[in-house]
Amino acid sequence: MHRRTALKLPLYLAAAAALTKLPLASAETDRWSADRANAWYAAQGWLLGANYVTSTAVNQLEMFQADTYDPRRIDAELRLAQQIGFNTVRVFLHDQLWATDRAGFSRRLTQFVGIAASHNIKPLFVLFDSCWDPLPRAGRQRPPIAGVHNSGWVQSPGAYRLQDPAYTPVLQSYVTGVLGLFRNDPRVLGWDVWNEPDNPARDYKKVEDEDKQKLVAAFLPHVFQWTRAVNPV
Repeated sequence: MHRRTALKLPLYLAAAAALTKLPLASAETDRWSADRANAWYAAQGWLLGANYVTSTAVNQLEMFQADTYDPRRIDAELRLAQQIGFNTVRVFLHDQLWATDRAGFSRRLTQFVGIAASHNIKPLFVLFDSCWDPLPRAGRQRPPIAGVHNSGWVQSPGAYRLQDPAYTPVLQSYVTGVLGLFRNDPRVLGWDVWNEPDNPARDYKKVEDEDKQKLVAAFLPHVFQWTRAVNPV
C-alpha cells in the first residue's frame, strides 16, 4: 500500500462517516457539520488500518469473483492484520460484481464481513473508483506486471458505463443493494462512496473519456441520493 494512502485513512473514515448514520428525513439535503463528524470519529476509538485486496488478486474484480475469491487467504491475511493492531481495512468493490453475479457476490461479501469480524476488523467499503484502467471487464483478469503499481486495477463504473443511461438502473441497484445488505450491521465501519472522483487517470489517457470529470461530477449527486435513501446506521 502507498504510504500516503495509509496516512490519509483517518480522513477517508471521517469523510465516509456522514453516510453511515444520516437521518432519512434529511437525506437529500443535509450534510453533517464538522463538529458532528468529528464527534462520530472520536467515538470510534483509534482506527488503524490500510487499503486491502487479497494478495493474489490483481484488482477488486479478481478479489470477489467466484473463481478467484479466496476466503482462506483472506482469513490468514486479516489474522496478520489483527496481530499488528489493525482494526479496519478499506476494501474496494465493483459494480460488475453485482451486475454479473448478484447473489454470489452478496454471499461472498457477507462471508468477507464475517471473516473480518472474527478478527475484530471493520471494513470501510468503497463503491466506485476513478483510478487506473477505465475499461473494466468482468471475468478473467489480465496477469499483473511485476514491479508496476496497480498494473491491473480498474475503474468503477468505467468510461462506457458511466455515460450509458441504460446502465444507470444497474448502478442504482448496486448501490442500494450492497448498502441494504449491511444497513444495520455494526460490523461495517462505513461507506466510501467514490474514491478520488476527479482522478484523471493519466496513465490511461489514450482510452480515458476526455469528459470523465464532468460526467462523474454530474453523476455523484445521484449516488449520494441513492446511498442516503438506504439510510445506513
